[in-house]
Amino acid sequence: MVDTYGKKRKRATDSSAKPAKKVAIAGPPATTSVSKLVRPKFCPPVIATTPGFEIGDDLVFHPYQSKSEARARSKQPKSAVDKKLMLHSTTHHSVNYTVREDDSQPGSKPLLNHFVGIYDPKTGKMEVVEAKKMVMRGAVRAKQASADAMEEKDTKQSMMELKTDLGQTFGTKKARKVINERVLNAISPQKKPGDKPAEIDDASRAMLHSVGKVAAEMATREQLQAVVDDAKPLPPVNTDADEIQDAYDPEVVIGADILNMVPIREWQEKVRHKEGVQTVSRFVATRVNAIASNSSAEQRLRVLRYFSFVISFYLNTKPGRQKGTRSLPSRDKLRELLAPAPEAVIENIRRKFSEAGEMRKFHIDLLITHLCVFACIADNFEVDTQALREDLRIDDKTMNQYFREIGARVKPVSKKAQGVVTSIARLVLPLDFPKQRHIAPRRK
Repeated sequence: MVDTYGKKRKRATDSSAKPAKKVAIAGPPATTSVSKLVRPKFCPPVIATTPGFEIGDDLVFHPYQSKSEARARSKQPKSAVDKKLMLHSTTHHSVNYTVREDDSQPGSKPLLNHFVGIYDPKTGKMEVVEAKKMVMRGAVRAKQASADAMEEKDTKQSMMELKTDLGQTFGTKKARKVINERVLNAISPQKKPGDKPAEIDDASRAMLHSVGKVAAEMATREQLQAVVDDAKPLPPVNTDADEIQDAYDPEVVIGADILNMVPIREWQEKVRHKEGVQTVSRFVATRVNAIASNSSAEQRLRVLRYFSFVISFYLNTKPGRQKGTRSLPSRDKLRELLAPAPEAVIENIRRKFSEAGEMRKFHIDLLITHLCVFACIADNFEVDTQALREDLRIDDKTMNQYFREIGARVKPVSKKAQGVVTSIARLVLPLDFPKQRHIAPRRK
């Protein structure tokens, strides 16, 4: 018998047991180095989180960029990571997905940058690409509303009714008063074409009756035009005249007494003796010889002399303190400048075309329209406006507008000999006054 006391029994060998030595396996290198850091110029990789839901792998997203950033041009172009980006997907049958940047502080740079690494196991090198951290949200796509829902929408309150209710609830006392007055004065029309009109009670019928009376007593368009014409700075005109000479009668425009006091003998004597007539007006200088030598044109000569006093009165005024006004010289200075005009003629001109020693816009327009009428009378109602325009130192467009205000018809005429284009104003019946402009009211 074999004595086995004190000896250890050997373990039976198992062929399926693992060998004691480690087997060498071809694996990646123990160390990894970053070979390149890439900052994408166009569309960067996106690291998106989906809080609270899961998505499938078949979703297709379309990128969108802000228009303001796309149009902006800066000296240092931004990288794709710094630009605003949004991804949107509608490939799901019932949910729209939108991926946006999670900006805790809009307008500031993120405190944490994200990168995506691309590892090459053969070389042990890694390319790092800067990425954008974004958050995905989902929204259930709205279904098409049914016909019943559309009918219910039509029966809801209008925007005006909603604003009225809001004003009654939160408005001030003054705002509520205005809303109440608007509701009391409102007349409800029929709701739809074909519906029966709303019944009018006695109060509404009485109100409509009073409105009809007021509307019947309102001024017509012709009456309003007449009021506007009366308020314009124009000389008195006879619109019912049968002859053009009676439309602007000098004895009415100037006054018979004042017209008879205008001195003309001096001009007649100088023209008869072929002496020069001194005047500040080019218009007067080119016409005085022809009119003063005509014995049958005494009234036209008086109008021309009065014209010379008025234009001398205007040219000796100075710009006033307020814009658009002109100040008059003193009475003694004015008497000296308008000599040999009688005192009554000077006072007539001063009172008609000024107030308190000052000419305002109304007085200036009134004076120029009077000069236009005097020019038409002196030239037998057909005037070349160039000389008068140069006397008044205004442009051709403004001069033509003054002639149109007195009812004249103005047309341009070219002078081939001088190579210029001037305007001819003709005063004929019926007088053609500018009509009042009717401006459509603004829609509220």
